[in-house]
Amino acid sequence: MKKIYTVVGFLLLAIVFIQACSKLHPAAPADDSLLDGPVDGLSHEQNRQFLAGDIAFNDEIFTTQTGLGSIFVATSCGSCHAGDGKGHPFTTLTRFGQTDSTGNKFLHLGGPQLQNRALPGFMPEQIPAGATFSKFTPPANTGLGFLELVSDADILAMADPADANGDGISGVPNWITLPSFISPNTNAITQNGKYIHRFGKKAAAYNLLHQTVNAYNQDIGITSSFALKDVYSGLDIDAEVPDKTVLDVVFYLQTLKVPIQRNQNDAEVVQGKNLFIQTGCEGCHKQTLQTGNSSVISLSNKTFHPYTDLLLHDMGAGLDDGYTEGNAKTFEWRTPPLWGLGLSPNSQGGQFFLLHDGRAKTIEEAIQLHGGEAASSKNKFNQLATAEKNAVIKFLKSL
Repeated sequence: MKKIYTVVGFLLLAIVFIQACSKLHPAAPADDSLLDGPVDGLSHEQNRQFLAGDIAFNDEIFTTQTGLGSIFVATSCGSCHAGDGKGHPFTTLTRFGQTDSTGNKFLHLGGPQLQNRALPGFMPEQIPAGATFSKFTPPANTGLGFLELVSDADILAMADPADANGDGISGVPNWITLPSFISPNTNAITQNGKYIHRFGKKAAAYNLLHQTVNAYNQDIGITSSFALKDVYSGLDIDAEVPDKTVLDVVFYLQTLKVPIQRNQNDAEVVQGKNLFIQTGCEGCHKQTLQTGNSSVISLSNKTFHPYTDLLLHDMGAGLDDGYTEGNAKTFEWRTPPLWGLGLSPNSQGGQFFLLHDGRAKTIEEAIQLHGGEAASSKNKFNQLATAEKNAVIKFLKSL
């Protein structure tokens, strides 16, 4: 009998201990407070590839033994996109050398990207005399696979080069020749041998393979079979990262979940959304887009809400850096998606660094720096009552 009491007492103590420990463990963060994580519905094999891409993106830190440098910007992908969120001024990139659509005249002097760090014994790059330049803050990564699957036809349907509807907003695609390692999508639309590009501050990358290959090469100084040119010597060398790793990272970026809006039924958030539309902000920041067919069922034919049209817009003299890419003008910028905006401080040191170069420290400051095609919407925002402005800001922070 004494043995039975001892066993019962031990079990009771174990239960108390487990319950006490469970109270010490922090609760898991809410899904809508995180930008990373896969889309729902991936197969077992797709989840394995997602995990492989996640490890390559966030955990692999390059060294001299694995091909780093000799000049570079970062030593890993994740160092510029903490938690798959926006970058910080410390991780901001510098692009230089192109002033118009005739191309970059400084490619032989290290353009288009400044590698501002170097291994011991090497000198980091300097911006060449006479070269124009711009700062680019790394964007958030989530939902990119959905943006990749918006059809060219849908993008063109949102363009209005001549402002035919008279709303003051035009919007044009960035038509650029494809690099040799990229094959166009099945339903791609071409114009004079050029294709619509959609990723990057100036929409200068065609798809996520293009974006990933450029990042390995220009950010980390890592060559792949897709881009064998060494950024230091300018010579073709052996690939330093396997094709499988590159493709795993591409799949990881394609299958990251979309940001989840918070407090979307809050009365002030609903009011702010309505005012956002009424002031004309949705003229560029399109609320709803649609994906086309995809071999990944979780991405195929989905309606989603990124708040972008993937087009270039004239943003006025205040945001004209004198630098461009592809066929974009120096004052034209691709409409950045607004989803995930409210979570930006999580990866930006607790505050906002907004616009293409992080110069705006608040959402309202970013709005005030809008010009060109966005001037009318900015003026309408400025005419709102204080409570109405606060509602718009609260809505944007909920995204």
